[in-house]
Amino acid sequence: MKIVFAGTPEFAAQAMRAIHAAGHEIVLALTQPDRRAGRGMHLQASPVKEFALEHAIPVLQPETLKRNSADPEKQAQAQAAYQELLKIDFDAMVVVAYGLILPQEILDIAHGVGRHGSFNIHASLLPRWRGAAPIQRAIESGDSKTGVCIMQMDAGLDTGDTVLINALEISPDENSSTLHDRLATLGARSIVAVLNHLEAGENVICTPQEIEGVTYAEKILKSEAEIDWSLSAVEIDRRIRAFNPFPGATSHAGDTTMKFWSSRIPRAFDLTKPAVPGAVLGFGDEGAYIQCGEGVLEVLEMQKPGGKKTSAKTCLQTLHSPDGQIFFCRKV
Repeated sequence: MKIVFAGTPEFAAQAMRAIHAAGHEIVLALTQPDRRAGRGMHLQASPVKEFALEHAIPVLQPETLKRNSADPEKQAQAQAAYQELLKIDFDAMVVVAYGLILPQEILDIAHGVGRHGSFNIHASLLPRWRGAAPIQRAIESGDSKTGVCIMQMDAGLDTGDTVLINALEISPDENSSTLHDRLATLGARSIVAVLNHLEAGENVICTPQEIEGVTYAEKILKSEAEIDWSLSAVEIDRRIRAFNPFPGATSHAGDTTMKFWSSRIPRAFDLTKPAVPGAVLGFGDEGAYIQCGEGVLEVLEMQKPGGKKTSAKTCLQTLHSPDGQIFFCRKV
């Protein structure tokens, strides 16, 4: 099949590679414009663009697909993309973490005569966690399972009919990085299965999403990173794992801002008397025990400013507290 592919990050590139490896022809790649990144702030191509260039796939990078943009340059880019989609020969569109809204007129092109429409890979079990950050919000909320939905796109926010759902369990020590990688693999395998069915002339069943159980995964903000030690150990553990790798959970010991990368709920901790939330109670082999609003959290991996990730015990023992006590709090 001939595919128009729209996506930007590595999650999308993995699906793109799988589609290519399965023998389908990607005739056009849509991806976001190059962004400045790294210490030198050099322009950097997206993973989708990098794969496209390696395989001589034409690339378009409009800043918007809305032809009614008030910005003449953006309007011209959108018009060029629209015209290219009108003239190009393709069978279906696949959209994965593209980052731009597809207007109805773009979806209409994908649903033209003889075409199969526009399919999206969404990393949740819809209708739960529609929106921008389904992986992180699933971990933060303590969900026991998540998965991938292949969805026939419409103009709503992740509201289209599902054509394939594959679930997986979320492990107790899962963070957003590891779950992202597992879902990317599952999503790539799932979209190839759908495309193979279509190529074989088999119909896919479009199932409307349930009305009940709709939740929205709001975009992760840096302002969410700071740990509130008045929360329970369970809630803080979920947030540390959900915010790994971005934005990284933080807290302050005096003037030092520390990042928290991994943690767990200890099986048992002999607490003679409750301490103030945020107080370091002691150390294990590698970790540090910290009092929470309810319960104790064992922090396993931390990072000082300008330093490398290391065990919490090693990291905290380099702090020099006048009274020997280490106390974490939110920045005033």
